[in-house]
Amino acid sequence: MVRQATNRFIWLGVIFFLLIGGNALAVFQGTGSWVPKLALDLQGGTQIILAPQVSENQEVTEEQLNQAVAIIRQRVDAGGVAEAEVTTQGGSNIVVSIPGLPDQATLERIRSSAKLEFRAVLEAGPVLLSGEEPPAPPVIEADEPETTPTSPSDLAWITPAVEATYTQLSCEALDELGANRADPTKPLVTCSDDGFSKYILGPVEVDGGTINDAISGLVPGPQGSVTTEWGVFLEFDGQGTEAFRNVTERLVRLPGVQNQFAIVLDGKVISAPRTLAAITDGNPQISGSFTQDSATVLADQLKFGALPIGFAVQSSETITATLGLTQLQSGLLAGAIGLLLVVLYSVFQYRTLGLVSVFSLLTAFTLSYFVITYLSNEQGYRLSLAGVAGLIVAIGITADSFIVFFERIRDELRDGRNLESSIAGAWKRAFRTILASDAVGFLAAAVLFLLAVGNVRGFAFTLGITTIVDLIIVALFTQPLMQLLGRTKFFASGNKLSGLDPRALGAVYRGRAQFREPVNVGETARNKSAREAKRRQTIAERKALEDSALNEGKK
Repeated sequence: MVRQATNRFIWLGVIFFLLIGGNALAVFQGTGSWVPKLALDLQGGTQIILAPQVSENQEVTEEQLNQAVAIIRQRVDAGGVAEAEVTTQGGSNIVVSIPGLPDQATLERIRSSAKLEFRAVLEAGPVLLSGEEPPAPPVIEADEPETTPTSPSDLAWITPAVEATYTQLSCEALDELGANRADPTKPLVTCSDDGFSKYILGPVEVDGGTINDAISGLVPGPQGSVTTEWGVFLEFDGQGTEAFRNVTERLVRLPGVQNQFAIVLDGKVISAPRTLAAITDGNPQISGSFTQDSATVLADQLKFGALPIGFAVQSSETITATLGLTQLQSGLLAGAIGLLLVVLYSVFQYRTLGLVSVFSLLTAFTLSYFVITYLSNEQGYRLSLAGVAGLIVAIGITADSFIVFFERIRDELRDGRNLESSIAGAWKRAFRTILASDAVGFLAAAVLFLLAVGNVRGFAFTLGITTIVDLIIVALFTQPLMQLLGRTKFFASGNKLSGLDPRALGAVYRGRAQFREPVNVGETARNKSAREAKRRQTIAERKALEDSALNEGKK
């Protein structure tokens, strides 16, 4: 039993060691802290206002705005930013409020429309140095071709106006010319994202809306070897798979640059690979001058879809906390008062045994703190006031578990067992109850986290964490601690201050219809024991006593 208790303490120590080590590593690398990061309501942060970029005759609909809000919220969450707020303003703008100072990758996730298109390459060449050619006129969309093109790869798309635009194109002015708003049914004159190449592309053949999933990773080399080049791996739906197969089957037979298939993101060519074979499984890959961060950002953007309309940053400014540290201090004070009340009740109800619940609560708090700090350092989690409320609620959840365990021990003592066997028997019965209770609580927290948004998710998240912590503490701290205390003279002898005095609990039942009479106790204790014995009789035992009394009467 001692070895079992020791092993459980060792496992708990390992958990603490890993959490503290992880936090220490983040602090040493300069990316973390020993205190959790605070959310927008407690710390403040950055507010970014996005204004829609549409033509004069185009109106922004409520449906487009709501869709954009949902996509931006998913992108922000994918970047590990917790407790961000995404709302609409004035029926057209979108306001994104992020705790602290966002990094560049987060800003890219928010600002980029991620409008992905696949177009056939009609012509390509290097960009001339600045000053060698006059800048292009502000026209990207070309006039209609004189002859009807037979396919998106038909060179008839290259009209004199398109050729002139291509010749005079200045990549520095590409954003101002509106390449990301070009008509998908017409050819596009644009540049590569690095600004070194320019292209004439055919109409859009495959739209980014047909993408089911997108993940980033290292591009495999020949014979399955791993390279150091980062790329994005796509998975199309049925419509996209069929369209991509048809396009690649056509391009693979064409010569020169017409064999290339341009991948266009927000009006710029991020990659224009040659078509070496038809891709029939709907799982192409995008490769190019990606870093790990840029590949991850692009995958997140494509995974959650392109914004229905383009947006530009109208303003970006620092905002103050909506609640502030005063509210945090009030929340912590409320938690401290709740903890004090639980401690007082435990000591009053269980005497010295109540100190076990006190130490368990302190250990649970410490473990929860290190878990939240680790998630804050590694996953971008931020603690909001709603999250603090979840931690306070956890005090009652953890106290419930202790009460169930202690009452089971007392029940075993009332049945006439010694303390060691009472602890062992009580644990088997109590753990099933605790496990069921925590499972229901965790399920409720998980459902709330999945269905809610904003601060409510913070409450659900911390509630779920503390529910798991409760199970760990009860199994790896409280139970083994009770096993060791059960072997001490103070508790095993049933000292009156231990809270486990068998006589005070009315422990008179011995089983098989036999009851031990209390020794050297007053009349009140005798009556209490008698009532306890009668209450615990089974039907068979009562019948046996009645038959015995009847036989005695006949004699």
